Amino acid sequence: MTSIGGFFSHLPRGTVLRLLAGLLAVWLGMDLSSRFVAAARAQAPEVNPGEEPAVVDVPATETPVAGTKKPAANTHERTWWDNLVASGLIGLVIIILSFVAIGLIIEHAMSIRKERLMPEAVMQQLEEMIHHGQIAEATEFCRDPKNYSLATDVILAGLETYQGSEFGFAEYKSAAEEAGEDNTARLYRKTDMLNLIAAIAPMLGLLGTVQGMILAFNQLANETKHPSPADLADNISLALVTTFEGLVVAIPAMAAFSYFRNKIDSLVSECGKRAERILMPLARKRTA
Repeated sequence: MTSIGGFFSHLPRGTVLRLLAGLLAVWLGMDLSSRFVAAARAQAPEVNPGEEPAVVDVPATETPVAGTKKPAANTHERTWWDNLVASGLIGLVIIILSFVAIGLIIEHAMSIRKERLMPEAVMQQLEEMIHHGQIAEATEFCRDPKNYSLATDVILAGLETYQGSEFGFAEYKSAAEEAGEDNTARLYRKTDMLNLIAAIAPMLGLLGTVQGMILAFNQLANETKHPSPADLADNISLALVTTFEGLVVAIPAMAAFSYFRNKIDSLVSECGKRAERILMPLARKRTA
């Protein structure tokens, strides 16, 4: 199992900074909300313990009957759905990115694996054909779309160069290495979308945080009296929920991106060694 330091060493520097900025925004939002609550309590009138409270005429009410319960106040507790609705359009975009990230992770988990990039049955057939000198049959076998994989593409490049080369093993080995590099770059480009989502999601969360704080401060500036925390709840929720949503999407996407990049490196290295072993009989035939 890789250590935490090794995990973060594979991450882009800018992405780590974005995550730290998102966590800082969450902390600032919570601190501002606590300050609003403290300010609202400070505005409440204080009663001097040495003075008697003023008597206010209260209209007569019915005496509650013994054994009856006083009806509870009509309070509404905010749910997760209310918070998602409060996040607005920015939250909707982050949720869409989360579904895209889930789809990419599932697709990569199915396509970036040894059984797809280097099928064992196909490798054994190719190894037997080349060992027995069936170069033309092995070339057609690699060209068959049913047998396409990263390994067969690399071996096909070596076989095609071998059939038209007069300079020995080094030339078609170089052709196989170039084909391997091209396939590796193609696999890397597949995972770049996860890295993009991991970078954009915290930025969208910060955008929602800034928007919520601007709305909260505008409400403070426009109110003639000091607003209560309940009046600022929607704007503060927008500020905190969008950052939370962005981090929830970015952290798994970044972890998946690092995992698939390391898996690609491991599989490509193993595939290169296997292809070199399969093509080794060609060098012995030319040197014989």
